[in-house]
Amino acid sequence: MKVIDHIQQAKSTLVSFEILPPLKGKTISSIYEHLDPLMEFKPAFINVTYHRSETMFKKKTDGTFEKVEVRKRPGTVGICAAIMNHYKVDAVPHLICGGFGKRETEDALIDLHFLGVDNVLVLRGDAAKNESSFEPEPNGHRFAIDLLKQVVCLNQGVYLEEDIKNGGKTNFCIGVAGYPEKHFEAPNLDTDLMYLKQKVEAGAEYITTQMFFDNQKYFDFVKTCRENGINVPVVPGLKPITNKKQLSMLPKVFHVDLPTELSSAILKCRTDAEVEVVGTEWLIHQSRELKAAGVPVLHYYTLGKPKVIETAVRAVF
Repeated sequence: MKVIDHIQQAKSTLVSFEILPPLKGKTISSIYEHLDPLMEFKPAFINVTYHRSETMFKKKTDGTFEKVEVRKRPGTVGICAAIMNHYKVDAVPHLICGGFGKRETEDALIDLHFLGVDNVLVLRGDAAKNESSFEPEPNGHRFAIDLLKQVVCLNQGVYLEEDIKNGGKTNFCIGVAGYPEKHFEAPNLDTDLMYLKQKVEAGAEYITTQMFFDNQKYFDFVKTCRENGINVPVVPGLKPITNKKQLSMLPKVFHVDLPTELSSAILKCRTDAEVEVVGTEWLIHQSRELKAAGVPVLHYYTLGKPKVIETAVRAVF
């Protein structure tokens, strides 16, 4: 079932989760152990992140180094199939530009279609760790909207090979990312919203936001979207704070602000266990306020902290 159908048919706020594929070497059981405690909340869908390969230098026996490409978290497509089979819940794989050419993307989409996955979240993705700015793969996409257009083309039966006539049509529901505090590369929020509107006009059916810790920023973002003619559902993305390092890490990596009230409370904590309590309480407060406002879905970035998410969701739903 498509995400947009879940949202349109819902009578109240839904819940969804986002997970990381396990590190290479771990089994699918690590995913089940992560999700099992959360399934009692009957999530409408589960997002599975996609990760590009990383360039590493492996030392050879002769003392020289060999350049190798390593994907530390493979398996997104297989995990989506496993989730749908094991839990009977819709899976939403992330689809990224970084590290993938157009043909690899098309093949991945075909695999997802054959497996019965009919949702994708389209993202540009981050720059490679050895790059100062994002660079696409040869014959890859530089921008998320171009990747989105490739999905739309496949939905219309248009393949990269021009000699394929009357090609089978896929049926993907396409989500995109939104940034209540603007994308860090955008010169201003107006420009960021212009690009977001272009994605919606090109075929995006809903928006999932970057994490935020001040609900007013989400409410203002949705209001501005509507004023700019962006009328698709806007799903708030929520993440708990569980340790002091996140006070500096989150603003640096994700370019988000933390409210003074929250940061002050965390700075008073003596241990990360105390930080987790503060972070959980803040997440519950955010969730209750958003749910009361009638948001379509509360989307939780679980990312290794299912117990905190379980505590928060139990307090809200």
